[in-house]
Amino acid sequence: MDTEAFSELFPLFNSANPETLEWLSSVTDEHEYPANRAVLMEDSWGNAVYFVASGWVKVRRLSGDSVVTLAILGRGDFFGEMAILDESPRSTDVIALSPVELLSLSAQRFIQILFKDAQLHHRMLQLMVKRLRQTNLRFQIRNRPPAVKLANTLVNLAENYGQPTEKGTEIYNIPFTDLADVTDIGLEETKKIMQKLLDKGWIKIDESQKAMYLINLKQLTQLAGHV
Repeated sequence: MDTEAFSELFPLFNSANPETLEWLSSVTDEHEYPANRAVLMEDSWGNAVYFVASGWVKVRRLSGDSVVTLAILGRGDFFGEMAILDESPRSTDVIALSPVELLSLSAQRFIQILFKDAQLHHRMLQLMVKRLRQTNLRFQIRNRPPAVKLANTLVNLAENYGQPTEKGTEIYNIPFTDLADVTDIGLEETKKIMQKLLDKGWIKIDESQKAMYLINLKQLTQLAGHV
């Protein structure tokens, strides 16, 4: 992958200097995983940070006898950095939702490049703050109606990973169980709300392509309460 494509694909590297990009493109390793394959396991020590070149993954945590999906990540995002930065075992699992292509960078090289490139270091902090703000928003709307919370989840997925198409903004057809988890509402409520959105024509699901199209993103954004 050339340095320009590398920078365009991964927002983390938008402000990295050319020397950093050239070095990164030469030292990352490529991985491919089929859907439902575990990429990282909870309690394993962090030895690399991973970048999603294509596909979708879910971050989950064991809660007693159940498993809870905490986040959905798509193309251009990254994970695994926390276990490296605080030098502790990973606290979550990462599972491939769809076939995924990942790039990995060893912990040693990741830390090395953060110290070497101040702009990259700053960009890393910006993206981690963005994640924290999204977590805070989920906390702030925890008592809002389920439809508002679900719309917020869909809008965030579209803003972060959606691809514009003639049919609407395309995201992966996230399983309802995972949508319910990350939205913090019940599964049955999720099914009912999604059916209402389908009936209104705001979204469309293509099961054969495993794609969800957000047709009326403006209305979804208003429902979510985004400005």
